[in-house]
Amino acid sequence: MRVLMISKACLIGSYQSKLVEIARFPDIELTVAVPPSWRERGHTSVLERAQTSGYELAVEPIAFNGSFHLHFYPRLGRRMRATRPDIVHIDEEPYNLATYHALRLGKSIGARTLWFSWQNLQRRYPLPFRLIERYNLRNVDYAIAGSAGASAVWRAKGYGGPLAVVPQFGVSTDDFFPRTVRRAPDRGFVIGYVGRLVPEKGVDVLLRASARLGGEWRLAIAGAGPLRSHLETLAHHLGLADRVFFDGHVSSARMPAYYRELDALVLPSLSRPNWVEQFGRVLIEAMAAGVPVVGSDCGEIPRVVGEAGLVFPEGDVTALHDCLARLMRDRELWSHLARRGRERVLARFTQAEIARKTVAVYRELVGEAP
Repeated sequence: MRVLMISKACLIGSYQSKLVEIARFPDIELTVAVPPSWRERGHTSVLERAQTSGYELAVEPIAFNGSFHLHFYPRLGRRMRATRPDIVHIDEEPYNLATYHALRLGKSIGARTLWFSWQNLQRRYPLPFRLIERYNLRNVDYAIAGSAGASAVWRAKGYGGPLAVVPQFGVSTDDFFPRTVRRAPDRGFVIGYVGRLVPEKGVDVLLRASARLGGEWRLAIAGAGPLRSHLETLAHHLGLADRVFFDGHVSSARMPAYYRELDALVLPSLSRPNWVEQFGRVLIEAMAAGVPVVGSDCGEIPRVVGEAGLVFPEGDVTALHDCLARLMRDRELWSHLARRGRERVLARFTQAEIARKTVAVYRELVGEAP
């Protein structure tokens, strides 16, 4: 079966391993349309051709680059007529113009269609996006939700068609694996944070919790964002200037090695009226690398972590401190969580497993599923 996927997320080289895994299935002929670049929050991601075997990675010009709700691909109709896909996989939220545009084009050539959503808050959008959402809910053939929370949102909004819960991407265990070299005993305990430096990520909570720790430790913060200068000032006021390191943006290619330098990964997200954590991909990357994870109970974090990490009430500095202190002093707990995290990823969150579930959706769409 011929599949055309439209996905700006697949600009990122590490995400393309899922495409390679999908293309391994002998009944799948996969074309993935991506823009040459994508602008978001002042940063431009340029297409990385990292893993392209077995499928066609097609670059499509994009209109309104950087506008999450309004962007679309003006030449997509030409691409569809050339490839004649059986399935159009729209890797976009159902309230976006790009989804509406691709869905209309897919229907016009008789293809089966599906869209993907992370949205786990029930929100009412202004016109015209409310009408776009209504059309996309009523006319798509299948939906994939990245989490149980997202699935519940679209059922509550009236989507009654077939729906599968499959995360957008997993991790490649060829790239993300535990360290194999023993560390120097005097290096201290390394706590890590990976993500945007914005208020809702709760990095200030992590700084305040870390300030209460005793012993030898340091905190490595990878990411960029408008809160960096504030966080640097806070670290200074807390007396942590020599323990906290702001490493800035780390490329996807360097992330596996970055995780292997950590002893714990913390995701201290904080709920906002218009946002809760939708998944927390850094959690499964760290777990795959054999790094114990600590997360707040914001959004999907507890479901992702399960019994393979520690979860604390969001915003609770004392509870986060206690979690970190336990990991620092209890080597048996550390080893247990490192092992359980890796096992959980191998069972649920590898790119191969995500690809298998995605192909099962494709086969159901064209009537080939059991």
